[in-house]
Amino acid sequence: MKTEAVRGHLDGLLLAALEDGPLHGYAIITAVQERSGGVLELRTGTVYPALNRLERLGLLAGDWQSVGERRRRCYALTGAGRRTLADERTGWRRFTAAIGAVLDPSTPTGNTPAAGGPASLGPARHRPAT
Repeated sequence: MKTEAVRGHLDGLLLAALEDGPLHGYAIITAVQERSGGVLELRTGTVYPALNRLERLGLLAGDWQSVGERRRRCYALTGAGRRTLADERTGWRRFTAAIGAVLDPSTPTGNTPAAGGPASLGPARHRPAT
């Protein structure tokens, strides 16, 4: 899947890849690809600027590490990064529930505002019976 398909969700994907512990850039790309079953293939030209931006925002902490004669930057979630990841997940669940309610209206979606389902996004509309 192309990078354009994940636009708007890249930050959440990168933060989620780091949830279990620090990783260097290429390992983050690999983690996203593996966790998506090979569907998401992120480019380094997209990932590294995003990692730098997330670090500047205080969501990630970066540290240079040496591996043999090579140096690589490893990233870890900060407390603010963990809170942002939780917010990203909540937003994603609401978004997918709303889209699912439109694309597949026969599937129950938990239409209670407390569940964060579509009812929390506004009034429900029903199709006339045919």
